[in-house]
Amino acid sequence: MTTSTILTQLSRSRMNWNAAGRWAREQYPLYILIVLLVIAGLTTDVFFTPRNLANLVLQTSVIGIVTLAQFIIVLTGGIDISVGSVVGLSGVLAAGLFNGSSVPIAIGVAILVGAAVGAVNGYLTAYRGLEPFIVTLGMLALARGLVYAYTEGAPIQPAASDFRAIATSTVFGFPVLGIIWLGLALVIAFVVRRTVFGRRVYALGSSKVAARASGIPVQGTLIAVYTLAGVLVGFAGFLLAARVGAGTPTAGNLYELDSIAAVVIGGASLAGGKGRVFGAVVGTLIFGVISNLLILLNVSTYLQDAFRGGLILLAVILTSIHFRNRRNASKMLEA
Repeated sequence: MTTSTILTQLSRSRMNWNAAGRWAREQYPLYILIVLLVIAGLTTDVFFTPRNLANLVLQTSVIGIVTLAQFIIVLTGGIDISVGSVVGLSGVLAAGLFNGSSVPIAIGVAILVGAAVGAVNGYLTAYRGLEPFIVTLGMLALARGLVYAYTEGAPIQPAASDFRAIATSTVFGFPVLGIIWLGLALVIAFVVRRTVFGRRVYALGSSKVAARASGIPVQGTLIAVYTLAGVLVGFAGFLLAARVGAGTPTAGNLYELDSIAAVVIGGASLAGGKGRVFGAVVGTLIFGVISNLLILLNVSTYLQDAFRGGLILLAVILTSIHFRNRRNASKMLEA
């Protein structure tokens, strides 16, 4: 082995160690999750039982899919605060239209509703130049109003006897809902990291002006992002209705806050252009573990809301510190 070969291998090894070190420094959400799991194991004997872990997966799977939708929108520098209401709307329509007599039709209805809402949000944002927050705020009120008008405040029972099958089935003891969530996470991770469309999404979040100058179809990409997010949210609406066994008018309440918080605590920047699907999944698990643990400890629901709010503030602080440190490091390298 020549000296040049040895030097080349040492250089590659050093680069790999540096990359691993950078990855480890950026995984503070994962460290938070590990600490929470340790605390959960020390404070209650029930947390790590198979039954409770299965319940935890069921509790986090639907909001996890909604978080994936929120994640791809946040990557573009946008935000969607209508996701909770769209979950409710797609759920009640899936259970109510055609009397909820067919599960495939119910899934199709939910996805079409979500896609339609997402396309409208995307059109108003991309072609009319409206702020995503304002557009989705209006859609939040509209969708929730339609939910209450359609249900008159009462749950809608679907006629299909197997409507809940997807929410109650397991594979080797692991809930199918969890498999669907993690499968969709892998798909979204591939799309945003390994496709031209994904690179366009990151480019939009970094700078729409630069993206347009480089030939990226900004408007078309935005509509595609919001429509894809709507498909995910609509499907989540069906899954939530299947889990509950009915389309409820309050379904999806506060999902907009939980999904945004999970994306942020997962390391994404609300300014756009930064974030990983892995972080969004970990952020969802963090909120799921906290909610599950507080229930096991019989903590008041009011205090649970306070813990959720405190975690959101912590997420914002940690994310801002993280990105500030990265900017400072970049400036030092440039200097």
